[in-house]
Amino acid sequence: MAGHSKFKNIMYRKGAQDKKRASLFGKFGREITVAAKLGGPDPEMNPRLRTAILAARAGNMPKDNIDRAVKKGAGSGEGEEFEEIRYEGYGPGGIAIIVETLTDNRNRTASELRAAFSKNGGNLAETGSVSFMFDHVGEIRYLPENGDSEAVFEAALEAGADDVESSEDGHEVVCAPESLHEVYKALENSLGEPQSAKLVWKAQNNIPVDEGGATTLLKLLEALDDSDDVQTVSANYDIAEDVLERLTN
Repeated sequence: MAGHSKFKNIMYRKGAQDKKRASLFGKFGREITVAAKLGGPDPEMNPRLRTAILAARAGNMPKDNIDRAVKKGAGSGEGEEFEEIRYEGYGPGGIAIIVETLTDNRNRTASELRAAFSKNGGNLAETGSVSFMFDHVGEIRYLPENGDSEAVFEAALEAGADDVESSEDGHEVVCAPESLHEVYKALENSLGEPQSAKLVWKAQNNIPVDEGGATTLLKLLEALDDSDDVQTVSANYDIAEDVLERLTN
């Protein structure tokens, strides 16, 4: 099990203040619906659903909206049938990008993503063309107040996790995908409720991007994230913190 390395952000997420509320609620609702459909409507028995509901509450999604999304996934409500589709491509400078979507119209989604890539210096590629550069892992995140790096490391080791990355921003615990539920429950007992727990694509190696390339890359990532169908965007870029602050503030 590796030790403590500086937390690297390989996921580009816009803050809630940059989101349109309706779009944000729509993404929360889709994830809740799919989670309930795949794992059942009881959040205590369905960690993916529990995490989705916690995220929706943190984003101030009304309880009625959450309940409707759960019922839709459980089959007691009417609405669209969403499917999970993964897209892969390249951004400016050869940055590898994985986009995970939940969509009720794969033709619309493919068209939107293809346009976003082509307009921002990138291109879609065949499935599997970049995913080999990533590890599909379980990721559990904790805020700094849940414990210091040594406490989180020991708890993660005892829980059966594979790695921990700690920084002033918090702690990221990594585990095998099939172990996410067990590690989640063990850490919950020792450290409390995590900030998030989900399956992610974690880059094996990050590629440095200068300020010029970062400007175009971030426009592409923002365009992808603006699609209602897109749930997560993972990429293997490394932008210096001072550059990222100048470009995103």
